[in-house]
Amino acid sequence: MQRQKVIIKVKQQFPLTIKRLGINGEGVGYFKKTVIFVPGALPGEEVVVEVTKVHPKFAEAVVKKVRKRSPHRVKAPCIVYEQCGGCQLQHLDYKQQLIEKRDIVIQALERHTKLPIETLDIRETIGMENPWHYRNKSQFQLGEDHGKVIAGMYSIDSHRLINIPECIVQQPATNKVTNVVKQILADFHIPIYNEKTRKGIMRTIVTRVGTQTGQVQVVLVTAKKELPRKDVMIAEIQKRLPDVVSIVQNVNPKKTSLIFGDESIHLSGKKIVEERLEEFTYELSARAFFQLNPMQTVKLYNEVKKAAQLTGKEKIADAYCGVGTIGLWLADGAAEIRGMDIIPEAVDDAKKNAKKHNISNAHYYTGKAEVLLPTWTKEGWRPDVVIVDPPRTGCDDQLLKTILKVKPKKFIYVSCNPSTLARDLQTLSTAYKIEYMQPVDMFPQTAHVECCVLLIKKL
Repeated sequence: MQRQKVIIKVKQQFPLTIKRLGINGEGVGYFKKTVIFVPGALPGEEVVVEVTKVHPKFAEAVVKKVRKRSPHRVKAPCIVYEQCGGCQLQHLDYKQQLIEKRDIVIQALERHTKLPIETLDIRETIGMENPWHYRNKSQFQLGEDHGKVIAGMYSIDSHRLINIPECIVQQPATNKVTNVVKQILADFHIPIYNEKTRKGIMRTIVTRVGTQTGQVQVVLVTAKKELPRKDVMIAEIQKRLPDVVSIVQNVNPKKTSLIFGDESIHLSGKKIVEERLEEFTYELSARAFFQLNPMQTVKLYNEVKKAAQLTGKEKIADAYCGVGTIGLWLADGAAEIRGMDIIPEAVDDAKKNAKKHNISNAHYYTGKAEVLLPTWTKEGWRPDVVIVDPPRTGCDDQLLKTILKVKPKKFIYVSCNPSTLARDLQTLSTAYKIEYMQPVDMFPQTAHVECCVLLIKKL
């Protein structure tokens, strides 16, 4: 006799034991062999849940009652934690967050690979001594609430704007600058953009601070190019916020959830702010990508350096090189570095950064690694080490095929997404042995986890 599949319905309630954390930081349990995702529930907890959504292979639910609490549950210090959704793990003790993040990496390997996980060297997550006030950039949407100007983030799964006067994972300077600019907009009655009516001007305040230089940049994202009372507003920002050394306007007229539009207008001060990581100084323009947690970035890049174990003779290919951050970090131990990226502006910045730091053995090219690497190999330039730091989507299939053809002795994979990392490791495992995996916590209080993986070519 065939057993009938249990049908789970919306609003149904039942007890659930939480087995682990999911990739988005939610609790995961099983009811009649169906996976149930429960935001806010922690591993080891026994809860009563109510189903909110049913999908073909899983269901979502909310906690109605906690019968048995996790010993690692703590009170989230943020006053808007439950509404905001920017962080997912403030209610979990930080030491335990690091343990769970390592487990998220293991889960990804279980789901996407056939690798012998129990034999892999998966190291303890490298965390922060103080896992608060680390983000060097904030992007707060603007809105109005009963005539008052507010700035913050949209609530989870909704278009309700949550006012955030102080975000405790942001550098204090970004909070201060955002609040003062918000007050200036109110003082001068600058029209705030309304998403529904598409009227108004000011959309978003983007604030970036150089944590080691103290320099602050403000980007005012507007729906139109015309900015009323522009000069008095600039003067007021300069008067009230002497740390702001760069003011930029970005125009985004589109109906979109993307923050930036295509046009940026330099309003006052410098066009860039500077940030330092150890001996390197980077120039950051309004839209340039830069790691959001500088302190942990140093730890991550040092892990890459440790994995490379350079002797001064190696040729290194730095795919997805961006503005050259990782390549320049390794340059003093290598014979030559060749970096590549498909974004011409990033390659220009990488060249400038190399020149500025008198690094003559790093060369940068615009193009895809899967095109350039085979060309260089044919010309007789074969890398000993290839480093990748791809976007969340992971490595391009063609790049993986190229790696398997070119076969560098070492392949170092820096990942910001355990799922795509696992998928790519499965592909690479035909020719490479995973020497070790080192998780790094770049975003405390969230479910994100970075990982540095050293792969060695099989003999």
